[in-house]
Amino acid sequence: MHIMVRKLLNVTGLLLAPFLPLAAQSQYELNSGWQCNNIAKVTVKGEALSTPSYKLSGWMPATVPGTVLTTLLNNQLVPDPFYGMNNERIPDIYTTGKDHYTYWFVKDFTEQKPAADGQVWLHFRGVNDGCDIYVNGHRINNATHFGTYLRHSYNITQWLAKDGKNRLAVIVYPPAVVGDPNGGQGGDGTIAKNVGPQYTAGWDWIQPMRDRNTGIWDKVTIEKTGAVRIKDPQVITRVPGIRLPEGPQAPATLIVKATLQNATAKVVEGALRYKLSGNTISKKVTLAATSMTTIDLPDLELKDPKLWWPSGYGPQQLYNLQLEFVDDNGIDDTEDISFGVREIQTYWNGHTNSREVAVNGQKIFIKGGNWITSDAMFRFSKERYDAEVRFHRDMNLNLIRIWGGSLTERPEFYEACDKYGMLVFQDFWMSGDCNGRWVDPLKKEDQWIRRRYPDNHSLFIESAADQIKMLRNHASLAFWCGGNEITPPVDILNAIKDSLAVLDNTRFFFHYSNSDSMSYNAIGGNGDGPYNIQPMSVFWNEKTFPFNSEVGSVGVGDYESLERFIPTANMKAPENKKGGVDSVWDYHKYIPYFNHLDPYGKPKDVKDFAAKAQLVNYDQYRALMEGFSAHMWDWYTGVIIWKTQNPWTALRGQMYDYYLDPNACLYGNRTGGAPLHVMCNPTDGNIFTVNNTFKYHTDIMLQLTAFDMAGKGTQLTQVFTEISPKTVQKYLSVKSGLDKMGAKDGVFLSARLLDKDKQLIDDNLYWFPDSTGNYSGLQKMETAKVQILAQKAGNDSITVKISNPVNGPIAFFNRVSLVNSKTKKRVLPVFYNDNYISVLPGEEKLVTISGEAIGQSGNIVVTVKGWNVPEQIINIK
Repeated sequence: MHIMVRKLLNVTGLLLAPFLPLAAQSQYELNSGWQCNNIAKVTVKGEALSTPSYKLSGWMPATVPGTVLTTLLNNQLVPDPFYGMNNERIPDIYTTGKDHYTYWFVKDFTEQKPAADGQVWLHFRGVNDGCDIYVNGHRINNATHFGTYLRHSYNITQWLAKDGKNRLAVIVYPPAVVGDPNGGQGGDGTIAKNVGPQYTAGWDWIQPMRDRNTGIWDKVTIEKTGAVRIKDPQVITRVPGIRLPEGPQAPATLIVKATLQNATAKVVEGALRYKLSGNTISKKVTLAATSMTTIDLPDLELKDPKLWWPSGYGPQQLYNLQLEFVDDNGIDDTEDISFGVREIQTYWNGHTNSREVAVNGQKIFIKGGNWITSDAMFRFSKERYDAEVRFHRDMNLNLIRIWGGSLTERPEFYEACDKYGMLVFQDFWMSGDCNGRWVDPLKKEDQWIRRRYPDNHSLFIESAADQIKMLRNHASLAFWCGGNEITPPVDILNAIKDSLAVLDNTRFFFHYSNSDSMSYNAIGGNGDGPYNIQPMSVFWNEKTFPFNSEVGSVGVGDYESLERFIPTANMKAPENKKGGVDSVWDYHKYIPYFNHLDPYGKPKDVKDFAAKAQLVNYDQYRALMEGFSAHMWDWYTGVIIWKTQNPWTALRGQMYDYYLDPNACLYGNRTGGAPLHVMCNPTDGNIFTVNNTFKYHTDIMLQLTAFDMAGKGTQLTQVFTEISPKTVQKYLSVKSGLDKMGAKDGVFLSARLLDKDKQLIDDNLYWFPDSTGNYSGLQKMETAKVQILAQKAGNDSITVKISNPVNGPIAFFNRVSLVNSKTKKRVLPVFYNDNYISVLPGEEKLVTISGEAIGQSGNIVVTVKGWNVPEQIINIK
């Protein structure tokens, strides 16, 4: 069966209704009912196999979109490669040979031959790596299609069966060079000879994908049109001047163009048109037989436009435009385009020696995260993309960089970034590790040869142009980049520049991810990185790249996260000594915490280790974001964390685990990256405010209070201040007072900003060790006797109120979880407006839990567990 999906207009109230009914136009996805078989078991050729009458015997259900490994896993023929050491039990294509993962995929579908000039098109959005395609006994592609990233479309009208019962058969070939997964970055590097993802041969955050992600990994669709098809429409918005999110807007200019394909053997006359905000824009067109023509429509001056802004700076207003081609027979084709009205500018900041980014004329301090891909086995979904991008928004980030050893991310990812206000920095598909930047004894070939990878330059160039056309209408797409830490070979580099000049001249192109055009590393700088746990002084006091494309730390999840993929026998706390890491932890790329947990008391077991790791996680990422923000526009114009997520069950650099369970890294980053924020340099006690908004804030109360372990507060200062837009301000040092108060047991510092109505704007709680560097006071804190109330606030939201009575200690570092009452496991994914929270004596805090999973789950309860709060299970009222 297939699911019929109309090309629907997603009405927002801003825009248009269709000109005419669209009864004849439709598009649907072939996403179920596929069967597959290994090439060794198929004895007929594609012409015979694709004949609907040919009987399929012994074939298994196939997952499309998906990889061969996904299908094998779903049929229980291989173990879950994300669990334990299971990946070692799956044969690797380098050893088995490519035929082991070469499969035929077959799909029966119903589609009648269209009447008159109607056309039916078969679209593939991604196949890795080569394929031959057959419909109803006919080979459709004259030459084998290659290219992981290259879309391809075929007019199958003439091959459709008279009775409407059709069969599609596709043989998918693995990459030509699969590479030896010898433990290097990209294995022996030869995986980069293909135009495809390089991480599949293994990296320092993932083990190799055994099939190298062979498969029909992205959508297959059928589209029905009239004589003329609209291809690759483009919407460009020009927003002159310096804008603010609020108030009336000066006009913006809308530029729309599209390619029209006349599939018939006769001349077609018609009009390309759209309607927007009460304006109809149209152009008459005469199309020669079997021709392809790009049409530029007249520009539209859009009055009082609703602008799109990055997260934290303003709303993400989106328009929907329906482009139509109409002739004497009615509407031949429509394309629905979602876009945001915005303009991205970049400048060279001569003070920092780095690229500065502006949106709608306003400079933006970049707070970004590096992204690999959503799932290492390409099991993508709109819902997962939405959840992951939402996590980035919730971290108070405003940019995601797509790392070059992976993909051009899917349109559904970009839709989520449009929705949540994430700018995107999109690399093309190469990395210095595989492509020869460094000498590497694990690589099969030397730098001179690797520098010429991939083998097929023209395929890379064609794929880059195609992906530009696929993604260029997204408001979130901000930058293109030639590759990770290396430029493409010069002919590819020049061709990408030429393509961008013609296809998308609205975005800055970085030659490579840490190029001098992004960030000039002046004398005294330390380059990009570090990548592992650091003293907080490093993030605050040691200057690095002025626009750092990769800097990060640790990211082990808590005990429940570890349980999901580490077998019970291997649940052992790592020790800071040679041989102190379990083999499974090592296999999942654990980064040491060294002795950073010891000040909290040496971990007693793995559960204690994971709990204390969250304190370090929170502190690390809060310090990272605050340290860079404290030097905004002086040392830095931006920072991009390496990295925010893992597409596999790795134990490093992540704000949430593969299963979408956030850890304390996310909330430390959320606190440190708050748009209007007060913060303390932990090394010298200096207090700063940072304002990452366009607003001038007056009558802001800066409130600093120290608390001892018993909860007694001592006010250090309380003063009204004014905070200018896009600035950092330094106030005073509280180091001497904190050192004195915390010498014996350590001390808490509550740093807050309140508005003139005494409403809390920003809340930041630090915990400092005693004079020996240990958290001795935390280790003997009294239990906080909190009261907790959980209440349904809607079908998909719950509020949790934690109240801490007076005359007691701070209720410190509490994790709130939504849990299935029967399985005792967390409900995922859900979203917490804050977590790992602390509540001062005599105060209360509200945590809001939201997400569709709430309404879809029965038997749910809330649990709360903190440093000095025993776990409580709370029924939801």
